[in-house]
Amino acid sequence: MITSARNRRVAEAIRLKRRAGREAERRFLVEGVQAVGEAIASGAPLVEVFRVPHPAERVEQVVAAARARSVPVHEVSPAVMERLASTVTPQGIVAVAGFVDVPLAALAAGDALVAVLAEVRDPGNAGTIIRTADAIGAGGVVLTASSVDPYNPKTVRATAGSLFHLPVVRGCTLEEAAASLRGAGFRLLAAAADGEVDIERADLSGPIALVFGNEAWGLPAAAAGLVDATVRIPMRGRAESLNLAAAAAVLLFEAARRQTGAEGTGTAPGFAALVREGAHDLRTPATTIRGFASLLRSRWAALDDARRLEMVGAIEADAERVAALLARLHEAARLADGSLRVTLAPVDATAAIRAAAESGAGGDVDVVVEGLEAGARLPVGADVPRLEAMLSSLVEAARWWGREGPVRIEILPGERVTIRVVREGGDLDDRAAAGLLAGVAEERTGNRLALFVAAGLAAAMGARLSAAAERGGPAFMLQLAPPPPRRDGAGSGGGG
Repeated sequence: MITSARNRRVAEAIRLKRRAGREAERRFLVEGVQAVGEAIASGAPLVEVFRVPHPAERVEQVVAAARARSVPVHEVSPAVMERLASTVTPQGIVAVAGFVDVPLAALAAGDALVAVLAEVRDPGNAGTIIRTADAIGAGGVVLTASSVDPYNPKTVRATAGSLFHLPVVRGCTLEEAAASLRGAGFRLLAAAADGEVDIERADLSGPIALVFGNEAWGLPAAAAGLVDATVRIPMRGRAESLNLAAAAAVLLFEAARRQTGAEGTGTAPGFAALVREGAHDLRTPATTIRGFASLLRSRWAALDDARRLEMVGAIEADAERVAALLARLHEAARLADGSLRVTLAPVDATAAIRAAAESGAGGDVDVVVEGLEAGARLPVGADVPRLEAMLSSLVEAARWWGREGPVRIEILPGERVTIRVVREGGDLDDRAAAGLLAGVAEERTGNRLALFVAAGLAAAMGARLSAAAERGGPAFMLQLAPPPPRRDGAGSGGGG
């Protein structure tokens, strides 16, 4: 256990509380169970984690997830944790992460909605707007150079993990942001108390960048010549105005509602939306790869072999995530245009599922076979590569919507062999679980893409896919097709 704040690793981490220290190392502190857990789940470039002894169960779960990603974990005394943390009552876990911001050119018109923070100085407001932008599925947030540092500990805490979910740009001028966004096809609308048009009557079609000004004096003077129009929130009561974070939430949700037709048809997301979400999820591992590669190139001589291997391992893991997401996008495109073709072959379900769990589903997966004698076979009809892709998608979705313990894959013999992918703990009921497969889940993440692919592949293979809730978590049921009849003259090579 580390008991001194003068310990080298602790002292280096404490220096990240100051902006100069963060800029020098291109690292920042992530504090609390929620934020550290989201950083791990999103694949952010974590350097190390500090935890106190005998932490709460939620902290232990996050620590286990960090170790599963081979992130070094250091136990520190409560006194040292107080020095690392920025809250009055620390939750017992702090992580060091590499910067995750992206260049301005990464924001494209396909993102539909972007928030621009011009001279926003309050870290709580900035963090809350980032969190709101994440909630409505925005394509990104831009913080101009005169705005608060997004890596300020208070800002990071206020994002509640959303900093790791969507692209964040920092350090540009408002003029640079406006020119780049306009060149990418965005129209710019600025929020102002005396705006030209009510948000309810404003034209919000097409890609929109919403510009928010300073808490005290509003929009900078330069904004007038850079935006297409100013919009206001109609005040029907006696309040003169809303604070910045509340106003931003109203405007962002209204823009998202109008752009997506959020009156709520209950229909599944269109393919274009799925592509946007898949591309959104690609940015995080791509940014991690770029960041680690840059760090290796610039500081190679100063790094020891262990740190070099750690970074190369992180690059390899994120490259695998990119490859998996690209493969999923490819399958989704083929499903959308009807070009997907599958070839069913008689295979042993037990062997195929175990192989798929090992190769495509990642760690923390338990495979359970019920009611089957040792060595017995369960013949089904399947396209094995697609079966692996389908299982990987269901495991990923179970990890996202379930919270407790490993993902469990149960193989149940019967007239149609059933595969259950289950993870307990969460907020789902049966109706919400069924909505996951219908594409009406509230979370706009690549998990909707994963489930779109899983449902499409199941239909193509003649399988039946459904979802229910189990102790608050998701339970996906996949009933596989029976093995296809052996063709005459096929000989013994049919493999039933």
